[in-house]
Amino acid sequence: MKPYLAGVGFATIFGFSFLFAKEALDYVDPLRLLAFRFALAAVVVTALTLCGVVKVKLRGKDLRPLLRVALLQPVAYFVTETVGLRFVTSSQAGMMIALIPILVAIFSALFLKEKTTMTQWKFILLSVSGVAVIVTMQNAGAEGANLLGLLLLFCAVTAAALFNIVSREATGKFTPFEITFVMMWTGAIVFNAMAFTSHMLTGSLATFGDALRYPDVWIGTLYLGILSSVVAFLLVNYSLSKIPASQSAVFANVGTVVAVFAGVTLRAEPFYWYSGLGVLMILTGVWGANYFGATK
Repeated sequence: MKPYLAGVGFATIFGFSFLFAKEALDYVDPLRLLAFRFALAAVVVTALTLCGVVKVKLRGKDLRPLLRVALLQPVAYFVTETVGLRFVTSSQAGMMIALIPILVAIFSALFLKEKTTMTQWKFILLSVSGVAVIVTMQNAGAEGANLLGLLLLFCAVTAAALFNIVSREATGKFTPFEITFVMMWTGAIVFNAMAFTSHMLTGSLATFGDALRYPDVWIGTLYLGILSSVVAFLLVNYSLSKIPASQSAVFANVGTVVAVFAGVTLRAEPFYWYSGLGVLMILTGVWGANYFGATK
């Protein structure tokens, strides 16, 4: 039961993250927000370690599996997603991100030798279709797709799918917190280096932290840095240590359900019939993929 609760937990956190990121991005560019987010996350995991709340034992171990995890997620995923979002609509992005569970199921069969039954495949596709219904109907008149943007987002989807595979492999040698610890520090180093370099080249280094004076930015940084990074990825890595990657990954689509709920309740966005249909399809798909995976 705990791995499934972890799946619901990280999906819920990721679902609300869109709301906080959207508010913060009104005042700060995406790269700096990533830098702020992972810098805070690195501080939090380090503080937890120094205070003895959680133990991290990396000395003397082969860290290459952890570096593979961290380079895929957060580095490769967020770089390609952030750049790709400049060229496509939010609906197109949502459609692409929803493909992650499908790629995870394929990769887990290829690399982990985890079998996905035909019944599970049907429910995974049902969940993905639910996301497609919501994002397509919400943006029925949206502009055509940009090939470069779609290619970049496909790279992001591939990175996220491979992350599920290598993280599950790494759980045999490292604890979920050790994996999360290295992920947060890698993200902090890479994204802050990129953001600092960008500001140095534009001669605006002195204003690097100015955006933090806006409440929406530091509130967003707190949510994204602590909950969406440390807590959510810890839950992801825990889930991957207990259940097959294909079952864990399908929970990501629950984030769409949470995003719809957040928009309706917190931003007074309308709730249409297709939203209800999509939510029902997603939840049924997630339930089926995991229920029949556990009882096969």
